[in-house]
Amino acid sequence: MTIQSLLSFSLLDWCLLGALAAVFVYQLYYYIRYMAGVQRRVRHQQKQRFRWNPKRQERQARKALEAAEKAAREAGLELVQEKPENNEQPGVSVVVCAKNEGDNLQHYLTALLCQRYPTFEVIVVNDASEDNTQFVLDHYQQLYSNLHLTFVPSDAMVRSSKKLALTLAAKAAKYDYLLLTDADCRPESPEWIAEMMKGFSKPETELVIGYGGYFQEHHAVNRRIQYDTIFNAMQYLGMAMSRHPYMGVGRNLAYKKETFFKNRGFAGLLSARAGDDDLFVNKVCNARNTEVVLTPMSYTWSIPKRTFREWRVQKARHLSVAPDYKWFTKLRLFIEPFSRGLWYALMIAVGVLTGLGWISPTIGGVAAVLFVSRLTWQIIMMSRAASIFMVKGFGIEVLWFDIWLPLVNAYLLIKQMFRKNTNW
Repeated sequence: MTIQSLLSFSLLDWCLLGALAAVFVYQLYYYIRYMAGVQRRVRHQQKQRFRWNPKRQERQARKALEAAEKAAREAGLELVQEKPENNEQPGVSVVVCAKNEGDNLQHYLTALLCQRYPTFEVIVVNDASEDNTQFVLDHYQQLYSNLHLTFVPSDAMVRSSKKLALTLAAKAAKYDYLLLTDADCRPESPEWIAEMMKGFSKPETELVIGYGGYFQEHHAVNRRIQYDTIFNAMQYLGMAMSRHPYMGVGRNLAYKKETFFKNRGFAGLLSARAGDDDLFVNKVCNARNTEVVLTPMSYTWSIPKRTFREWRVQKARHLSVAPDYKWFTKLRLFIEPFSRGLWYALMIAVGVLTGLGWISPTIGGVAAVLFVSRLTWQIIMMSRAASIFMVKGFGIEVLWFDIWLPLVNAYLLIKQMFRKNTNW
């Protein structure tokens, strides 16, 4: 691009060039600020885990104590030893709500009950199940003393029985920390509880957000689910790490029992069928009280939907609570897909106008370079994220998902708003 070509630009050329540059810079900023932050956190936590060596730390502490004792004896002083701190790990109540989940409980409940953590219980709330859930739970309760059961009455007149189930579990919990997952979830490792509890290392932390993924299967719907799950996870986890938390997923979420009751549980959220996880987090989170844990052993895995229709229904339920987020959360969540839609609209406009000869061909060349650059970093970033979250990487299909998923979200949101209006 020469100075002469710049001087020959029309007002339309400059407007399109400025708009392209502005949207490109914002998209770059968004990915680096929020999305890339997840990858940095994972690398940092893995590095810390690699460096942590209990035996080496014990040797260093013993040598330091011996040196201090020697220096005290030489100075004729008496060394006063401080009482060792109580490093006992706090008790945890793992909460699972089960509605017609007999088969899943047979597959995954053992992984929860056999965690390598000193003090914990598993509370399963039978949410008026009509299958063999109660039979399975009774059987497991005879085998495991740390399994405790409660239930939601079948005639409970509530809009969201899961919120009632979680409230009953919180009241029944023996310990001060609640760790939530689903009946169709399997922790990645027996260290899951221990890993998630590391998020409460700071006294001001009240909520810990983890990653809840889906099992990888070999069909087209699963690829869409994996991309959508990873993109959303990078978004809400990245914002939480940037001190802008707004949601978590009930498949892998922990908070203090005191926090639950201090904020009156789900009061103010009972009108929504969903939102037992993200709306509650959105209600109580702030820049100081929320932490993220992203070590691979802290992940959980759930059974994915196997048809597009099932996934669409699940997606619509999740999106139905988005209008109830705090206003600044909604603003942040709106700007990114809006800028993405504007990006593709500008690309189409530049292509059409260049073909008609209404703008300089240089603008078309600049747009092509920016388009390829953005797509390249998207593929690289999403493939790295897929590696972090232990699924197959993404290639050029990123372009299709990048266009298609926001359109699906917009359609489902508009449809949900229309339904609400017709209900009135």
